[in-house]
Amino acid sequence: MTDIAASDAPPPRRSIWSALAALGARRGGVMLLLGISAGLPFLLVFSTLSAWLRVEGVSRTEIGFFAWAGLAYTFKFVWAPLVDRVALPVLDRMLGRRRSWLLLSQAVLISAIVLASTNTPGEGLFMVAVASVLIAFASATQDIALDAWRIDVAEDEHQALMVALYQWGYRIGLIAAGAGALLLADQGGFGFAYLCMAGLALIGPVATLLAPEPPRPKTLGGGTEEVEKAVGGNPVGAALAWLYSAVVAPLMDFIVRYRWIALFILALIALYRLNDFILGYMANPFYIDMGYTTGQIGMVSGFYGVVAMLAGAMIAGVAATRWGVYPVLFVGAVISAVSALGFTWLAMVQPVEFGVTTIDGVAYTPWPEQPDPSVWRLTLAITFENVSGGWAGTALIAYMSSLTNRAFSATQYALFSSFYALPGKFTGGFSGLMVDGLGYAWFFTSTAMIGAPAILLAWIAMRWAVVREVASAPPKIH
Repeated sequence: MTDIAASDAPPPRRSIWSALAALGARRGGVMLLLGISAGLPFLLVFSTLSAWLRVEGVSRTEIGFFAWAGLAYTFKFVWAPLVDRVALPVLDRMLGRRRSWLLLSQAVLISAIVLASTNTPGEGLFMVAVASVLIAFASATQDIALDAWRIDVAEDEHQALMVALYQWGYRIGLIAAGAGALLLADQGGFGFAYLCMAGLALIGPVATLLAPEPPRPKTLGGGTEEVEKAVGGNPVGAALAWLYSAVVAPLMDFIVRYRWIALFILALIALYRLNDFILGYMANPFYIDMGYTTGQIGMVSGFYGVVAMLAGAMIAGVAATRWGVYPVLFVGAVISAVSALGFTWLAMVQPVEFGVTTIDGVAYTPWPEQPDPSVWRLTLAITFENVSGGWAGTALIAYMSSLTNRAFSATQYALFSSFYALPGKFTGGFSGLMVDGLGYAWFFTSTAMIGAPAILLAWIAMRWAVVREVASAPPKIH
């Protein structure tokens, strides 16, 4: 009895150095490189692309339509079951399920970036649009396979470290495709910049070939085995069994494993970053309305803010290694909400008046009547917000990763990530109305209050984890 209880006991707490040693240089290095590969294409279909289109004289209306290419990231759960269940010819036998999908998506991604580089929006806008859709689709598919590989290749206690390394790589990729691509475009044009990005994207295939392939689970769960036995071996039955295992079983497995607690988990995922989404939509307009120049915003928010966010991500990874995911999840919810008050303070020390002057029907703030904004105050507020954002992001990704069944890791994680993003993206659309109605100070105070439900749910989840840990601990022998 004692041996059984001991086998169920949680693993002992480890130092960061022992955790890094256990993770291994190979897995850690590959995770960093794959993070770069994941972050690189994102801005090539968003801000960098929109800058290219505008330089080429494309209308703002047409540029707005290009935003739809990014829907691939939101709805990637639709084809995630294929990444979980379809064995690619030849590649699957050579590389395994996860690495074969990674390599295929990266090959399509690089080809699409090259296609974009060989066309000019002013002359071949349709082909640039096709290339943009292909970049977004291949990038989203790479994300599916990458998340599944990360979850499958590392133990639960190492997930936070893997997430921190992933975020470091991802941010490096964003910087390369954002500031790096714009600097290259300034020297040799956007076609040259995109061609350089295609060359940099070769990091992805190199990392994939270096990556270890995680073993496939022997059993799937979610009733898959029972369905396969029931339908028999005929072609129609086999097709139905495959459809069930790819689409229905991942959801059934999650519900069966967690029962009614599944609703609690989904609520926590949906609410955890809600305040960050709402605040994020109004951050840059707030900086501009406060009188900061685009150069100041770029330096403090775009450069220094990224460093602060990476620091928060790594600190969270270290903390989760030492104390576990649940305490880090709770702390992330608290500091994410409290950090919004830094912007409340910034708005109060230099209030902004709305609607004083109108140009072409648009109200703006008269800068000559505003005091010079303080860069150190902006830096302080962004430091707190970005460190907490990096911490909370790492905590949530590690938490969602711990919930997946490795037999369905691609599908289940894609569902979790979409479920967490959709409420924030929808609610964020009302952030401008909130600012107009409340003013900036009360708006940021409201975003802090919106974080309160996430704090409560994270606290409950942490308390449940403590109860389970105590219940699974071996009895003391006197």
